[in-house]
Amino acid sequence: GVISWIVQDSFITSFLPYFQTLEQLDSLLLEHLFFKSTGDVHMIEADVLLRGGKGGNGEPIMAHPPETDSDNTLQEWLKEIVSTNKGIKLDFKSLEAVRPSLQLLEHVKQHLRRPVWINADILPGPNGKNSVVDAEGFLDTVTSFFPDVTLSLGWTTGWHPDKHNKGYDWMMVKEMAQICSALPQHVTFPVRAALVRQSISELCWLMQQSDRYSLTVWTGKEDVYSVEDLLYIRENFDKSRVYYDILEPQNSEFKKAIGVE
Repeated sequence: GVISWIVQDSFITSFLPYFQTLEQLDSLLLEHLFFKSTGDVHMIEADVLLRGGKGGNGEPIMAHPPETDSDNTLQEWLKEIVSTNKGIKLDFKSLEAVRPSLQLLEHVKQHLRRPVWINADILPGPNGKNSVVDAEGFLDTVTSFFPDVTLSLGWTTGWHPDKHNKGYDWMMVKEMAQICSALPQHVTFPVRAALVRQSISELCWLMQQSDRYSLTVWTGKEDVYSVEDLLYIRENFDKSRVYYDILEPQNSEFKKAIGVE
């Protein structure tokens, strides 16, 4: 979908260090704002592309490929979102959409008192068929506007119900580590829930490379995975460094299993 929700399963204070705001707010102010937040959703994610699709020169809109048009513009969405207590994650499918979108974000940054993540799939991953966003161009553009923002850097992936799906291999995680090693920002790696269990060694190694790193566990609409898979992830990583972007019914079942309802 165009918009999804991200939650974190441990106490709010424990994940504050892994967010960066657009402006350097002290932790007390940030903590106060998160405790005021209603419900258990901490961030709202939006897919952004240019009207007309890749190579399009239209305005930034809220849409997910293969759609190339929408009545929902990023400008209107940002205007609404600044009045909430939710963090923002902007997910870019093309490099062309990044600069005009960050220009819009810059116009509202004085009103933002919550975390902002900027996401793109910059490397090919397991079964990944979609084109990647150029890593150097993406990082240069984002840091030129917001040098302190949290970067969400992922791999293109696929999942097939009728065959064994390989996970993230050593080449994939080491290439990502090389790209991120010189970055001063906090980085979260979006990883597909159905592919994590077979990639524990590789992803544990990646997380050990810096305390600035975290994981965001997400799911595809048709993916088959169990609550046991989510619990296995939770047992193998520092809980304060894992975020969840998962669908029902697994979301409710997972929260029940860990005693958060």
